[in-house]
Amino acid sequence: MVEHEKINILLVDDHPAKLVSYEIILSELNENLIKAASAREAFEHLLKSEIAIVLVDVCMPELDGFELAAMIREHPRFQKTAIIFVSAIHMADDDRLRGYRMGAVDYMPVPVVPEILRAKVKVFAELYRKTRQLEQLNSELERRVAERTAELESSNWRLTESEGRRSIALAAGKMGSWDWDLEANTFHWDDEHCRIVGIDRASFRISAETVRPLVHPEDWKKLEECLRQARQGRQSFQLEIRFARADDDHRWCAVTAAAGFDGAGKLVRMSGVTSDITERKLAEERHALLAREVDHRAKNALAVVQSVVRLTRAESIPEYIVAVEGRIKALSHAHTLLSESRWQGADLKSLVSDELEPYLPGCELVSIQGPAITLEPAKAQSVALIIHELATNAAKYGALSQKTGKLHVAWTRTADAIELSWNESGGPSIEIPKKSGFGFSVIAATLRGQLRGEFHFDWRSEGLHCRLSIPTRSGREKGDATPRPAVVAPRREVAKSRSVLVVEDEPLLGMMMSDALTQIGFVILGPYGRLSEAVEAAKTLSFTVAVLDVSLGGETVYEVADLLTRSGVPFLFVTGYGKESLEPRFAHIRVLRKPVDVESLRIALEEATSQQAAAVA
Repeated sequence: MVEHEKINILLVDDHPAKLVSYEIILSELNENLIKAASAREAFEHLLKSEIAIVLVDVCMPELDGFELAAMIREHPRFQKTAIIFVSAIHMADDDRLRGYRMGAVDYMPVPVVPEILRAKVKVFAELYRKTRQLEQLNSELERRVAERTAELESSNWRLTESEGRRSIALAAGKMGSWDWDLEANTFHWDDEHCRIVGIDRASFRISAETVRPLVHPEDWKKLEECLRQARQGRQSFQLEIRFARADDDHRWCAVTAAAGFDGAGKLVRMSGVTSDITERKLAEERHALLAREVDHRAKNALAVVQSVVRLTRAESIPEYIVAVEGRIKALSHAHTLLSESRWQGADLKSLVSDELEPYLPGCELVSIQGPAITLEPAKAQSVALIIHELATNAAKYGALSQKTGKLHVAWTRTADAIELSWNESGGPSIEIPKKSGFGFSVIAATLRGQLRGEFHFDWRSEGLHCRLSIPTRSGREKGDATPRPAVVAPRREVAKSRSVLVVEDEPLLGMMMSDALTQIGFVILGPYGRLSEAVEAAKTLSFTVAVLDVSLGGETVYEVADLLTRSGVPFLFVTGYGKESLEPRFAHIRVLRKPVDVESLRIALEEATSQQAAAVA
């Protein structure tokens, strides 16, 4: 075979797009690339052409990668053909062993890293050329120099062994190679491997004793287990281990190892490559964290919508639909602004303008004035709902209900707060409402309970004048010299069998749970949205069961949970995260996922109180 003669590489996958991607990745190798969309088509190519390497997807219809590999190995022509499996699913050790038994020489996980795939295929291509050249040379030498057969076989063994080590070391590209001669008990690490582990090759004496402190204790057990299995005849290994470098930088590494045996089957050598996968591990952790956070935010958003649906009151179904749709739309506007900023914050002017958009075309009716202010995500949806309730009230009863009415919305920013004024005029004559509606309850609960702010309503005859004070992030960071004390009702006795402490920092969800549980006969203490208030309530109030939101404004509710555990009061958690996010000591506590099903909440509370009563009895 000519040294630079192109070889045939067979690409097998039932997805055309993946075949195209493999073709693009491997085009730089300047080899003959043959594509097959099925195992049957692949076998036809094998019969027609001399194939050096087969890159095959594990999961395919009709015949999967394992079955195709078995068919290839059964044919005498293809017993030495290099087979590389590509798998988009997690491969257990049993799956890998099955693949190796079927004839695979390597695995590639999906998504495929182009550089690694090219490096692997290039090494096997070079090995194929070398092997073919050696076969031709052996044949020629056997015909011409019979007496040199023994020497040639010895040379061929050394060359094959050297090529094997080189193929392992270079297979994935940018890897460090290592070798352990068990007979002489000597180690060899190349420069890249030393760099990954963080040692000075010139001064560091490599031995099992000096390497062990660099490896995480749990991972050292993995290495010992690999050695044990190698002594029993296992030939190849793949595992992930952690190195604790001298510079306090911990590195995740993927290790691929191969065992070497003498003629008697005794383990005499372990060789392999090490790849630094720290960045990949960190990316996986970030992805998992992001997925949990997105799920949490989605569950909280659905819980807020659920609360709006349950708490909204109207005299007719059409009025109810309009009211619910308006509140959900306000939340949607805020969510859109947050999404556009990648959840960095929402512009206050945009929030106000979006809500008052139906009245803006007249220009003279509504005026909006204030500096550019970005609300942090935790506040944006709450402020959007407050503006919606004010606008809805103005459209029904106030300045926006008549063509002569006017509305002026303005805000300023102080060192500690955003001061917003809502002034109506020119509308119908109004009076102070005799009772508070849902909108007022939402404003009060959101401002005082969640935003830690204040509000003042002035029901003037010409229209409502309202002032809102919303604390800013900078104000909290600077601290408050006179912090507001936790507002907790004085100690009181309630019906022991139906009393429940509600701890929830989302005002609407707290109102919804309180309203629903009150209707079915529970006495509600709370809801408390701050950790300090919840702790004080747990210490001073009498109740028989509690519902605890896990996260309260960035703080966990575990201090309250510990108090209740010590006092023997049953409780359950409500959270937008999964049960796995709880600290292990609370693994036995029942968890309800947001949005909360009120009937499930009732049943859980009934069970908790019943179990407590039985325990006391």
